[in-house]
Amino acid sequence: MILDGGLATELEARGADLGGGLWSARMLRDDPDLVRRVHLDYLEAGADCIASASYQATLQGFQNRGIDTDEAVALLRRSVELAAEARDRLSLPPGRLRPLIAASVGPYGAYLADGSEYRGDYGLDEDELYRFHRRRFEILATSGADLVACETIPSLPEARALARLAAESDAWTWFSFSCRDRRHLHDGSELADAVVAVAAGDRVAAVGVNCVPPENVAGFVAEVRRATSKPVIVYPNSGETWDADRQAWSGHGATDLASSAPAWRRAGAAIVGGCCRTSPGDIRRLRQALASDLGG
Repeated sequence: MILDGGLATELEARGADLGGGLWSARMLRDDPDLVRRVHLDYLEAGADCIASASYQATLQGFQNRGIDTDEAVALLRRSVELAAEARDRLSLPPGRLRPLIAASVGPYGAYLADGSEYRGDYGLDEDELYRFHRRRFEILATSGADLVACETIPSLPEARALARLAAESDAWTWFSFSCRDRRHLHDGSELADAVVAVAAGDRVAAVGVNCVPPENVAGFVAEVRRATSKPVIVYPNSGETWDADRQAWSGHGATDLASSAPAWRRAGAAIVGGCCRTSPGDIRRLRQALASDLGG
C-alpha cells in the first residue's frame, strides 16, 4: 500500500500561511479548497491512503484561539469530509481499489507546537495523555474515516494512552513512532517496547515509524518486525530536520524515496509513503518504483 506524502509542508509550498500554532489545521477554516486539492493531487499521484488535516487539530488548540467547542468538533469532522470529497472526485483506473482515508491523530507535542513531538519531554503521565487525547480520538474514530492514524508518537506513555483509546474503539488504527535512533523513541524508551504496547489489539492495522530520516528506515523495519507480526508501516520525511526555535526545516533533503523504497519493501515494509517535505511528485515516483520492483 502506498500512502500520501507531507500535507502541511505541501500546503506551505503552495503559499499557505500555517503560522499561529494550528499548522495544517488552520487551513480547515482558512482555505479548505486548498486542503481538498492537495488530497486529490496525492490520490492522482497514486496514493492508496490519504491522511486528514487533523494532525495538529485539537479541541484545546482550537479553543485557545477563540474557536468554540461546537465549531472545533465540526472542524475535526470537516478534516475527514475534505479527504472524502477529494476521493469522490478521483477517477479510478480499472483495477485500482478505492483509496482509504486515515483520520490523523498527532501527539501532544503537536498541540504544544514547540517541536516536542521530536523530544517526548511533556511532563505528563499516561493517564493525563489519555484524557488529553480521548475526546478528539472519539470524534475522529466516528467521523467516517476508514481508520485512525496515531502518528509521530515520541514516548512510551503516549503510546500506551493511545493504545487504550484504540482498544475502547471499534475503529481500525495504525501507530507510528518518532524515533531518535534505530532502537529508541525520542523519550529514550525502547522502540520494541512501544511496538509491543500498541500491537496487541485486534484492530491494529499496522505499526511502524514516520518522520524519520530515509536512510534509517531499513533499520527501523527490522526492529519493528522483531517485535510484532503486524504489517509494518514507514513514511519518512525528506531527511531534513525541524528546528523548533527557528520554526523552519534545516539540512539537505534527500526526497528520492523511490530509489530506496524497494529495499524497504524487501526488508518487510508493507505500507510505504512520505512525511514532511515530501510531495505528490515523490509519491508518484514511489508508486512507479514499487510497481516496477514487483514486475508490474
